[in-house]
Amino acid sequence: MNSSLNKLLLLLACLASSVQAASPIQPIDQIAAVVNDEVITRSEVEARYLETARQLRSKNIQMPPRNLLEKQTLERMITERAVLQHAQNSGIRVDPTQVERATQRIASQNNMNLDELKSALSRDGISFESFRERVSNEILVTRARERQVESKLTISDAEIDSYLQTQADLGTDEEFNVSHILVSVPENASPEQTQARRARAQDILNELAKGTPFSQLSATYSDAPNALEGGSLGWKNAAQIPSLFLDSLRTLKSGETSDLIKSPNGFHIIRLNDRRGKNIATVVTQTRVRHILIKPSEITSESDAINRLTQIRERIEQGGETFENMARQYSEDTSSASKGGELNWVNPGDTVPEFERVMNTLKPGELSQIIQSPFGWHIIQVLERRQQDVTTERQRLLARQAIRERKADEAAEEWIRQIRDQAYVEVRPLE
Repeated sequence: MNSSLNKLLLLLACLASSVQAASPIQPIDQIAAVVNDEVITRSEVEARYLETARQLRSKNIQMPPRNLLEKQTLERMITERAVLQHAQNSGIRVDPTQVERATQRIASQNNMNLDELKSALSRDGISFESFRERVSNEILVTRARERQVESKLTISDAEIDSYLQTQADLGTDEEFNVSHILVSVPENASPEQTQARRARAQDILNELAKGTPFSQLSATYSDAPNALEGGSLGWKNAAQIPSLFLDSLRTLKSGETSDLIKSPNGFHIIRLNDRRGKNIATVVTQTRVRHILIKPSEITSESDAINRLTQIRERIEQGGETFENMARQYSEDTSSASKGGELNWVNPGDTVPEFERVMNTLKPGELSQIIQSPFGWHIIQVLERRQQDVTTERQRLLARQAIRERKADEAAEEWIRQIRDQAYVEVRPLE
């Protein structure tokens, strides 16, 4: 060992001893879990546990035993960390402006301005910086889910016909208020693992029979994304509920709970909280819209596509070229380019989420910034909007929307489960 290193070690030792003499020893934060190449610390779990406990109390959900809620909280954090890592590795980037707008929207929805939101967060022990980071992460995961899951959903005419027939079989348009508990089964689980998970689900069912609140058992044991919210799925119509559940719901009265329901994801328990008739609206907002699309390829890089659209947008804004001419010359959407980029009138749900979200924020005549969708990079312009009576179309239109929402929920659950199963996870025992 060289003399310089010896001197450095001696200096560090002296500093350490002087700190120990001046102040009490500070415990080192322990590792609760390793998720791929990141760690979750005990202090992070404790902070999330306290936050979860506050939420449960605010909703009058009976608190599970601390050790079980801590375990459930850690498992939720592991899944969230794995999904966030996956989204970060997908190449999606979140613009700070998006975070700012989302933060302002959250404040507005809670009837606050930004200063009031900061004060409310501070009272709950949450810094505004960490809140903004959480918002940014949620946007990132949402974008990844939209690109990798929701944009790939397809809905056939046969599925719509089946939905309408189901509605006819029920005899009336109904909505169901449902709660849900899931005991998941990993992919490629052994028969022994599957049996152990079934036994756990049966134990939950037995506890329900004894009168233990559904929300408490959900917060304690459920592997579903909404477990810590008591398992409530809210109001759903028939097409938004998996057919696997619908058969059980038809036989349940309000307040009753199903037997175990087996699916590829695991074992489910559902509770019918209430049911009601549904009045279907006959008017929807339609948007007449046009766009210019540039698709990245082996020849056109992402940056080339963005630069080309930037130049096109500038020429349109400066009045040197019309949108129609630019679309005819440069748009790579072959179905709309010859029509000046026009998609005609579109209904809610007709376009992919990334496109529809931006389209809905534009005023007639307004030109969007450059946006990305699974198809490539776009400039969008809304021409006009109208409220359209779709009495003759409404059943199929609403059926398509309902089926899409249900399939999106199912596909997102499977997406999350696969990411979790494929992640390297090591849970450390408390030392």
